[in-house]
Amino acid sequence: MTSLRTRLARLALFLAIPALLAGCGINNIPTKEETAKAAWAEVQNQYQRRSDLIPNLVETVKGYAAQEKSVLVEVAQARASATQVKVDASTLTDPAKFNEYAQAQDKLSGVLGRLMMIQESYPQLKSDQNFLALQSQLEGTENRIAIARRDYNEAVRSYNLEFKTFPNSFWAAFHKDSKPMEMFQASSTAQSAPSVSFAPSGPAVAPGSAPPAKTTP
Repeated sequence: MTSLRTRLARLALFLAIPALLAGCGINNIPTKEETAKAAWAEVQNQYQRRSDLIPNLVETVKGYAAQEKSVLVEVAQARASATQVKVDASTLTDPAKFNEYAQAQDKLSGVLGRLMMIQESYPQLKSDQNFLALQSQLEGTENRIAIARRDYNEAVRSYNLEFKTFPNSFWAAFHKDSKPMEMFQASSTAQSAPSVSFAPSGPAVAPGSAPPAKTTP
């Protein structure tokens, strides 16, 4: 009887070990790591959505404002630079790679803001239904980017704390492949949709024609 009780006690202890380990936080790091990676995937998804909108937006603007070549070229170049930055799982824990990606996307946000302001000189562009639809989609995407970045930063903040606070940091030795992740830094362009003013504009300009010459008093 004693031997049976001993074996049952050992079995109960063996079965209880996983629950005890889970309760003390050994699974916190991998769990929060996966949450952060999922948030990162959403950031990439929204940036890709924005990238897909840009060619049609540029072509629409070009139809009314081909003479704004410098801005159109700058948008195309910024988009190319942003899409050429390769990212993978290692990007999240590599400050140089992460900053390269973030800066490329922030630069694209900045030049997109300039592109959207072109409409102030081209009233017919501002009333073009295709442009208005693209504008709405872009603004919505920029807002979703801001939210996705915020959610990613919050997930990473919670995850990174596991490496800094005791007793959670003790379990880091059991997850040697897991490392703290980089976070997005606030910027003047990436955290908001492009600013668009609907102030009164000058006379309409037909597609393909030059804007009216300005006269000096």
